Order: sequence, then structure tokens, then C-alpha cells
Amino acid sequence: MQLAARTALITGGAKRVGRGIALALAEAGANIVVNYKSSEEEAAATVADIEAVGVGALAVQADVADYDQVSAMVAKAVERFGSIDVLVNSASSFLPDPLPTDDLSVWHRSIDTLVHGPFYCSNLVAPVMLANDGGVIIGIGDLTAFEAWPGFGAHAVGKGAILSLTRQLALELAPTVRANALVLGPTLRPVDYDDETYQRVADDTLLGRWGSPAEVGHAVRFLAEADYITGEVLTIDGGQRLAHRKHEHG
Repeated sequence: MQLAARTALITGGAKRVGRGIALALAEAGANIVVNYKSSEEEAAATVADIEAVGVGALAVQADVADYDQVSAMVAKAVERFGSIDVLVNSASSFLPDPLPTDDLSVWHRSIDTLVHGPFYCSNLVAPVMLANDGGVIIGIGDLTAFEAWPGFGAHAVGKGAILSLTRQLALELAPTVRANALVLGPTLRPVDYDDETYQRVADDTLLGRWGSPAEVGHAVRFLAEADYITGEVLTIDGGQRLAHRKHEHG
């Protein structure tokens, strides 16, 4: 798919990784719908930066875990731009959730955002793409989809579900709509990481550094433009999954 004059909807697109994706697709010529839940100021700033590139932009507030709000968001996007050609399910949460637990609130919040959100958005955007004879849906996972992380059970389950949803969408919407996913490694420094922890994580990759939102955006653009790739998962982690092999075998 050539992105010039197309329209991309980026959930969680106001800041962090979502912003990097939005800017990368804007630089490729796509109009961008920036979804946000509560980051109104950041969304406005991202829209301004997108418009400075010379394409159209629209900020839409919606909680992706609310089906009615997602439906209204999709309607606004189509009303403004006429179609949605690319959907990037980037809205996420990262909440500690040790098991077992007596408090189910984090589990429900995580699953609402990471499972129901991508499903709601994909389910409502897919008819638009099918009617317009094409589209691409891209999910954003992370390494917890492959590896259990202590204390983050709901997050790991949710990110794993994104990969399953990707394969299901690719199968059921083919050949008109493609669906792929990214699995991210270290990309953004958590606020509670001191310098030592930050460097340890960098050293635990093959490339010896963290990634960036711009690099994630580049990978999203690749999957959007690669017309013969569907149902696939691309890992961009600087080789973190293999880095333990830098040490002696055994």
C-alpha cells in the first residue's frame, strides 16, 4: 500500500510509541487520526506536528475499551477523511498484577485495554476497509507475548492475545485486508528505571542499546507498505531474545 493520501488511525497516538508511529506514517504522506483517552494536550501537540508535515490530522478522544466510544471515533474519522486505510492498535497499559491476587481490578483494566480495545477497533474499522477495497491492521505487542514476566500476568496475557487476534483477522479478512503485528523490545525508559537498570537492559540486547518510537514507526510503515505480508509477527527488540547467547554456552 502506498501511504500517500491514505488515512491511518493510531490508537494511543498522542505520545510515546503511538506518537512515533503517527509521525512516521505522516511523513509517508498519510493523513492521521490521533486517538487518545486522557492526553488531550499531547494529542493537540502531535496533531500540530503532523500538520506541519503537510498532511491532515484529527485528534479524537475515545476509550478503546468502550465500544460506543470506538464506534463514534470511527464515524468521525470517516466523516473527516472518507476512509480508514490503516489501523494501528497501539493503545496499551503496563500495570503490575502479581498472581494470585484478591484484587481483580488490574486484570480487568488490562484485558479491557489490550484485548477488548484492539478487537473493538478492528471489528468496527474492518467494514470500512472492506467497503473501500483494502486496508491494513497492525497490532503492537511486546516480548511478554512470548515470555512470562513476573508480576505482570494480565499484561502478558493481553499482549499474547494481540498476536492471536492478528492471525484471526488475517485469515478472516483476506484477501482484502491484511493484518500483522509488531513485538517490541526495550523502547522507552520506564520512569522508575535508574541509570544502572537502564544500562543493564541496554547491555542485555545484541545491539547494546534501547530502541526508539521512531524506529517502531519505521517498522509499522514497512508492514503497511509490504503488500505480500499478512498474518505475520515482526520482532524489533535489538536482539534481546537472543542476547543471553552472548555468554558462554551451557
